[in-house]
Amino acid sequence: MRIKSLTARVLLLTTVWSTVALVVIGLLISTLYRKSAERGFQDLLRAQLYNVINSVTIGDQGALSGSPQLGDLRFAQPKTGWYWVVEPLGTYTTAPLVSPSLGSALIPVPSVVEAPFDKNYERYYQVTDASGNRVQVAETEVVLDTDGRAARVRVTGNVDVVEDDVRTFSHSLYLALAGFGVGSLIVNALAILYGLKPLDKARAALERIRAGESEQLKGDFPREILPLANEVNALIDSNRRIVERARMQVGNLAHSLKTPIAVLLNEARVLEKSHGELVRSQAESMQGQVQSYLNRARIAAQRESVLARTDAEPALERLVRVMRRLNVDTEFDLVVSPPHLAVAMEQQDLEETVGNLLENAARFARSKVRLSAVEAGDDVRGAEASARRHWVELAVEDDGPGLEPDQIREALKRGRRLDESKPGTGLGLSIVTEISSEYQGRLELSRGEWGGLKAKLILPGITKDVA
Repeated sequence: MRIKSLTARVLLLTTVWSTVALVVIGLLISTLYRKSAERGFQDLLRAQLYNVINSVTIGDQGALSGSPQLGDLRFAQPKTGWYWVVEPLGTYTTAPLVSPSLGSALIPVPSVVEAPFDKNYERYYQVTDASGNRVQVAETEVVLDTDGRAARVRVTGNVDVVEDDVRTFSHSLYLALAGFGVGSLIVNALAILYGLKPLDKARAALERIRAGESEQLKGDFPREILPLANEVNALIDSNRRIVERARMQVGNLAHSLKTPIAVLLNEARVLEKSHGELVRSQAESMQGQVQSYLNRARIAAQRESVLARTDAEPALERLVRVMRRLNVDTEFDLVVSPPHLAVAMEQQDLEETVGNLLENAARFARSKVRLSAVEAGDDVRGAEASARRHWVELAVEDDGPGLEPDQIREALKRGRRLDESKPGTGLGLSIVTEISSEYQGRLELSRGEWGGLKAKLILPGITKDVA
């Protein structure tokens, strides 16, 4: 699953890295400590081995004598795994000396092949004693007198001592590393959140621009983000200038064409009826075509601008109020949910599209027209929608005769009028379609619940989720 949050990515990477590093460090330290403990244990046995050698002699009767005092009570307690043994070697025979802890028990001895002597003529190996203890054995052979009589000396120690020591150390080590790791993660998280806080400020500033609450990225940004903020502000200013220039050019063109078209319409009134109607209809068609292309040029200049925003409720209320005055016999209802709904398009474009739909509905309605604006659901957003964009559904519905599917297809064609008895040029629905498509929206016609025509507009809305 792809993580979209930059903060979450950094926190995840630092958490994974810290966890892996601490585990590796813990295992490495534990391994090094084990080796050190085993080496120290072997050095202790070697020291005890030579203490025993220094304490044993051959008496006047040729018997081994001596009572090694190794300073460890475990050599005096039975079945502890801590023993010492001095045995005669070669042709010299006498009773061996053993520690009180060993008693009459025997220590298993491997062959020299299995555990050879080193260059100091010492060997170390592990065996299991009669009591089930794992013991480490230090063994050597020494000559005790000038007659060449020799003895084999062994000293053992319980390996559990090393294991307990390593286990205790590892437990303390892992607790310390865990505490250090948790503390480091908390400090890292706070440092990351503090370090990335300017990005949150920039995101909040973008949200305010997107919501129409601000026109620039405002804030005290650090050096790393300040160039980006300046470029965004410059882009917004450039976009605003382009929009204003396009509006001015469109206005100039509309003004320059307004007078010639008006002259043609006036001249049509004084011509013969057949010729006058032809000139009038062509002039009106030309007027609609010019206005349509002017609208498309103006919309293309500011499409996708973050500054395009219109609050739906006040704009639609003005349209409904005008329609009520013009059509006193028709009931107009308005529903906006939620009340703060906003559309990502210019107010005049919204008023022109919805106004055309209301005029058509009022022209064919028997007694009532309903205008509603709601947030679009997932089932009506269509292929144009994306997970990162918000959409609004505006619907105009009347109780008139409605249209059949084939009539709907004809009605959407430019200049087609299904009812020639009603006034108009037949350009209304095509203009609505063109304006909505320029904003990447769409127009849908169907039969409504009152039996009349239902015109539904899917238009881009304003969302604060710009991250």
